[in-house]
Amino acid sequence: MIAFVATIGIDCRFAALPVGIGTYTREIVQELLRLKTDHTWTLFVRSKDEPWLSSLPRDFLRVIEAPFPHYSSREQFLFPRVISSASIDLFFSPHFTIPLALPSRIPLVVTIHDLILHHYPNRASILKRLAYRFLMQRAIKKASRIIAVSTFTATELESLYGTALREKLSTVPEGVHTRFCPLSEDKTRTVLNRYGLLEGFYLYVGNAKQHKNLQLLIDAHEALHDGSTLVLITGGPETEKLLFHDSVHVLSHVPLDDLPALYNAARCFVTPTLYEGCCLPILEARSCGCPVIASNCTAIPEVADEHTLLLEPTMDTLL
Repeated sequence: MIAFVATIGIDCRFAALPVGIGTYTREIVQELLRLKTDHTWTLFVRSKDEPWLSSLPRDFLRVIEAPFPHYSSREQFLFPRVISSASIDLFFSPHFTIPLALPSRIPLVVTIHDLILHHYPNRASILKRLAYRFLMQRAIKKASRIIAVSTFTATELESLYGTALREKLSTVPEGVHTRFCPLSEDKTRTVLNRYGLLEGFYLYVGNAKQHKNLQLLIDAHEALHDGSTLVLITGGPETEKLLFHDSVHVLSHVPLDDLPALYNAARCFVTPTLYEGCCLPILEARSCGCPVIASNCTAIPEVADEHTLLLEPTMDTLL
C-alpha cells in the first residue's frame, strides 16, 4: 500500500497576534510540525519576519507571505491567487474567514471557535455582522471537515446550520502550552517586581468586549472592601468605557512568558464572561495551579475542574 503524501497549506495570518486565534494558530502549527509524517507544510503568513517562525523546524516547510488583512478585498481577490500558485493539496484555516474564490479543487478544513457575533455584536457594525454571518455560512458549507473547539460550539453549529453538519464535524479541545505550570517563588517574584505587584491579587486575562462582562467584575471587586487588588490583563478600545476604582491594576501588552508567573501569584483567576467557545485562560490558570471562579454558562463547564467554582455572573455571587 502506497501512503499518500500531501502538501498542506495553513492560513497563519493571525499567528502574529499574541492571544486568541493567534495563540491557537501558533500552537497547532508547532504540534503539527512535530508529527512524524512525510507531508510537507506551507504556511501563509503576513510577514516572514514574524518572531514565532524562527523556532520552527525547516524540514518539509515552506513559508509564503500573504500580507492580506482579514475581512478585506485583498483577502478575497489576491489571497486565492497565492493559494492556487502554491500547489497545495489541502487548506487549513484556523478561523472561518476564507477567501470566497478559494479554488474548489482544494479541500478545506476550518476551525470554528465560537458563534459569538450571533449573540453579542460588541462594536461590530450592521455591515460587519452581515459579512460575518455570510462568511461563516460560506466556510461551513465549503469545508470538507469542521473542527469545533468544544462540545458547546459543536452543538451550536448543529443547532444553527443543521444536524447534517454532524457528518463532517469533529470536536477537538484546545491545549495549553507547557510554559503554563507551577513556578518557583523566585521566578514568580521576579515577574511580580517587574509590574510592581504583590501576591494574592484577583486576576482576569482577556479582552474587554461586551460579552466578557468585565464591568461586573470591577464593581463586584469594589464591593468586597477587603484591601485586595484586581489585576486586569486586557486592552482594546472597549477598556475606555470601563469605570475603574483605585484597587484595579490594568496591564496591557504582557509578554506570554510573563503570564505563568502572574497566574502563579494570583489568589484566583476570575471571569464573569457571558459567552465562551472554550475560554483558554481557564485552562492556563488550572495548569499553573491557580484556582478559578467562572460563569456557569456556555463552554465553561467543559474546561472546569474541581478547583473551579462555577457561579451565576451576578453581583450577588461573583467573588
